[in-house]
Amino acid sequence: MKAIENVKTFLNEVKAEMKKVSWSSRQELVGSAWIVIVSVLVFTVILGFFDFSFSKIIHIVLRQGS
Repeated sequence: MKAIENVKTFLNEVKAEMKKVSWSSRQELVGSAWIVIVSVLVFTVILGFFDFSFSKIIHIVLRQGS
């Protein structure tokens, strides 16, 4: 029975803490999501460019070494 009381106490404390949370508005959430999506796309393009460039450079260097 002690375990059940511990769970009840825990859930009541969680409920109290959740009331203190400052939740973002939908507009802020959507704006942040777009920033993340655009940032990921930009970094993907940049990393893809470097990956392609370095692979071509390594391919040229290895072909000349043979």
